[in-house]
Amino acid sequence: MNPLISDPSAIFVFLACLLGAVFWLSGLPRLQGLFRITPAVLYAYFLPAVGTSLGITPAASPIYDWMVRYLLPVSLLLLMTTVDVRAVLKLGGKALAMMLAGSIGIIVGGPIALALFGGSLPGDTWMGLAALSGSWIGGTANLVAIKESIGTPDALMGPIIVVDTVVAYSWMGVLLFLSGWQARFDGWVGADTSAVEALNRELEASDSERRPTELSDLAMILALGFGGAMACLWAGNRLPTLGDPTIISHTTWTVVLATSLGLALSFTPAARIERVGGSRIGYLALYLMLTSIGAQADLKKVLEVPLYLAVGVVWIAVHVVILFVAARLLRAPLFFVATGSMANIGGPVSAPVVASVYHPALAPVGVLMGVAGYVFGIYGGLLCAWLLSLVAAAADF
Repeated sequence: MNPLISDPSAIFVFLACLLGAVFWLSGLPRLQGLFRITPAVLYAYFLPAVGTSLGITPAASPIYDWMVRYLLPVSLLLLMTTVDVRAVLKLGGKALAMMLAGSIGIIVGGPIALALFGGSLPGDTWMGLAALSGSWIGGTANLVAIKESIGTPDALMGPIIVVDTVVAYSWMGVLLFLSGWQARFDGWVGADTSAVEALNRELEASDSERRPTELSDLAMILALGFGGAMACLWAGNRLPTLGDPTIISHTTWTVVLATSLGLALSFTPAARIERVGGSRIGYLALYLMLTSIGAQADLKKVLEVPLYLAVGVVWIAVHVVILFVAARLLRAPLFFVATGSMANIGGPVSAPVVASVYHPALAPVGVLMGVAGYVFGIYGGLLCAWLLSLVAAAADF
């Protein structure tokens, strides 16, 4: 059966309209509760998958390859350029240590979970879990980046997205519940909370420099994003691949170069694009690209979710254990534990939600910790992917 829409340009328009409809619906007051439970990014993935399953769009098209190839480095470059690295460093040693402890928990938890359940899952499961490690160290952009870096099959992404949503948001619910136990936890570990109050005062005026976006601003943002992305693609295609199975591919080099170039630009006047919505353009490119990945997914793979969910639960459990051990050793307050965890698992989108529940005025801290996790996620995710490949090869899954 031929799909209803097959022309590449028409497919692009369909996906763009679908994404626009999702975000329009997410802004309706009567649907606020639904989109708090199931974020818009979930629909940006699953609705295109449903469209393909219903025969509206094809499972394969040149436009999908184009969107991933170009929009991924564009989004990474713009998002990294707008990172305020100096502000992240001002969070203090304990905050960053807790975020890194959470990252370590994800990096080692994945291989442990795969070793326990891998024998009952398809042989290429490690590649799907590698993509999930990217999401759980910084968010959706890292999931896509790791997926493309190691060549995770699109058919694996259906159950991975389900696990990402169900397990991650269940853990988020637990963290929100624990907010009522802050005083007891902080007393138990002997935490010093003075740094939290000091940081709150410093970040109160963080959004004071924003101004309306003008046409010239958009032109410069697009020039920076696509120009830098093309340069990274050109260089990445000329660097050697490494590993068997391939861990460092040409796409990996492109991802690392775009991430590193963006971070370097964040210390230059180019970072001022955030005042006019630079990161928003980056997220738009990211979510638009995600629709192309969803359109290639095999929803029948969702039937394998129960076992994948078990993998996710064990993985998060390792993450939690390492976090609480680190909190005890560092005497870190529960606020840093919760925000540091969600900075990994949910990224800059979910971390400020958790932060604001613990301390209503400290949502910006969640944003900055989420950004810190996002920056580290590319490198940490690639390390986790390498460890997962070793486990899969050793056990011959």
